[in-house]
Amino acid sequence: MFYEVIPEGRVEELTYSFDGSLLPGQIVQVPIGRRVVPGIVVKKVAQPDFKTKSILKVLYSKPLPMHLLKTVKFIHDYYMVPSGQAVSLILPRGVEKQRRKRKTEQMFGNIDDETFYLGPRRSRPSPRGSRANSRAAALRNAPSLECPCRLPANVPLNAAQKNALKGLLQAPGATKLLYGVTGSGKTNIYLKMASRALLEQKTVMLLVPEIALTGQLVKVFTEVFGERVVVMHSQQTEAERHLIFDFLLNSDEPLVVIGARSALFAPIFKLGLIMIDEEHETTYHQENTPKYSAIRVASFMAQVVNCPLILGSATPTVEDFYIASKRGAIVKLEEKAKSSALKPKIRTVDFKNRDEFSRNRYFNNSLLKAIADNLENGRQTLIFHNRRGSSPLTICENCGEDILCPNCYLPLTLHADSYELKCHTCDFKMKVPVSCPKCGVPGLIHKGFGTKLLENELKRLFPKAKVQRFDADNKKGEGLDAVYSEVKDGEVDILVGTQTLAKGLDLPKLATVGVVQADAGLSLPDYAAEERTFQLLTQVIGRVGRGHLDTAEVFIQTYRPEHPVLKYAVNEDYLGFYDYMIKQRKRAGFPPFRFVAKIEITMKTEAVVLRKVRELVKKLSADKRLIVSPPQPAFHERTSKGFTWQIIVRTRTRKVLLEDLSGLDPSFKVTLDPPGLL
Repeated sequence: MFYEVIPEGRVEELTYSFDGSLLPGQIVQVPIGRRVVPGIVVKKVAQPDFKTKSILKVLYSKPLPMHLLKTVKFIHDYYMVPSGQAVSLILPRGVEKQRRKRKTEQMFGNIDDETFYLGPRRSRPSPRGSRANSRAAALRNAPSLECPCRLPANVPLNAAQKNALKGLLQAPGATKLLYGVTGSGKTNIYLKMASRALLEQKTVMLLVPEIALTGQLVKVFTEVFGERVVVMHSQQTEAERHLIFDFLLNSDEPLVVIGARSALFAPIFKLGLIMIDEEHETTYHQENTPKYSAIRVASFMAQVVNCPLILGSATPTVEDFYIASKRGAIVKLEEKAKSSALKPKIRTVDFKNRDEFSRNRYFNNSLLKAIADNLENGRQTLIFHNRRGSSPLTICENCGEDILCPNCYLPLTLHADSYELKCHTCDFKMKVPVSCPKCGVPGLIHKGFGTKLLENELKRLFPKAKVQRFDADNKKGEGLDAVYSEVKDGEVDILVGTQTLAKGLDLPKLATVGVVQADAGLSLPDYAAEERTFQLLTQVIGRVGRGHLDTAEVFIQTYRPEHPVLKYAVNEDYLGFYDYMIKQRKRAGFPPFRFVAKIEITMKTEAVVLRKVRELVKKLSADKRLIVSPPQPAFHERTSKGFTWQIIVRTRTRKVLLEDLSGLDPSFKVTLDPPGLL
């Protein structure tokens, strides 16, 4: 018999022979060239008129859920990627490996403690038992599904939350947008929706931006649903992820699967609900090949399995809010969950007014006084700056030469603690030179500031305070996920960090937020730069005034205090910002009013890349349905691979875009930016 199989890799469907019966969705091992790779059976086909290779091995007798097979085709068609690359999203790395029994048993204990069972434990499965038996025993001891929705008594649904829950159940279509201001209690609604799905014997999927930053959300779900919670994240080992995949593929129990973007492709058969928290986060967009948006793929899945998709955010993307409003699928939650919640006192401080910075060049006088008051009264302060390191620019005083990364040709960032210059794009590192590499004269100076410099400055200003920095430079065991309990209990006096601190934290002792440079991202060459700035500011402002304390202050330091985006953020006015932004998008012809593609061409020499990009502009401009930008250098113009130039293509219909881009040179890098939901 002959079968169409999608092997993993940059390939499409291939035909193989097999002496036996196979079902669509079964995972097999096949030869391709000199390699042996896993693949997924698509369908049985007639004998072809060419010679075929044989399927070597059936890895799983149970096929994958059919919605995953349909998702592979969707990603192939929608994002113009080879089917084999879409398959790589579904199959865990090492799926073809036979795990040794002893090693597997040892891993069960690790998974039980840290991966699967994050809630209160009633009994620890014996490491000598099989994984399936121990998990089944745990589920038999799990809370009864007759009422899995036992919300803690101190957080019942208020009237606004009940109305929002009712609105979600009645809103048309599969995809619904839950627009809830920070602190409005969206988590309680997630819990209620999850309990309804579990009562129907369906599995629930909850996606979070980064699993390490959402420990409190996982904790709440495990307190309610206990052993039914399965957590997936990138810090798990290859073997652990393989075991989770194996367990989910063979499970008949209704579960709650919580994970980051990749959890969307978990092999769940009875999928009854998908929820995506903080749906505006850029982490839901995979930048590596195959590129895709988890929001768009989840929207497709919800339609295929006929289940609800709930997108929750205090700052939804402009595209999603626009399309959801057109469909009548927006549910608003505009009241704080706690009656004791405060509207923060927000003060905008002009960085150009040096009288405000007479005591320190980085922190205004009022902010320093607030920090001192917090230390005296046992309260916390959060200092936010979305740039890590100590100084982002190192320059020679003599010749003016920047010290650049030899791979990316971007400015290297000083990290004063290790006295190294680092590239935040390719991770190149070097010791700080004693003299200029170009002219040889000593006298390098460091410009700008990052979180490490701010951390050291605060330690100098407040030597008795415990100051801790949280950003991508944290070593293992130093990140927010590792010390969240200590931070929540107030053992850290001053938190300094990047967007790590802006996402979903609920810190009872936090009284003051200081945004060091609020306009830092406004000038980036991206049509969504203003939107991301507004989202980030709204999220970080929402860390205070959550009803724990009787004081809530926010200090916004900026060189551009009159910028409308900052004003909307200070007034916590998302709807005003949306109106401002949607008018700009319509006038400029960007999503949600146009489909957009960015085409990047990289060549070894600048002359060749210019010739190629000009030829492409001429070719695409022949189709009058397209709006083609002039050629321009990419944001990272020069790398070790050569020179990169780009063009932006816009059109009203995605079909036209795909038609014109389908025949491009495969070496050209195409990024599609779809306007909103399916």
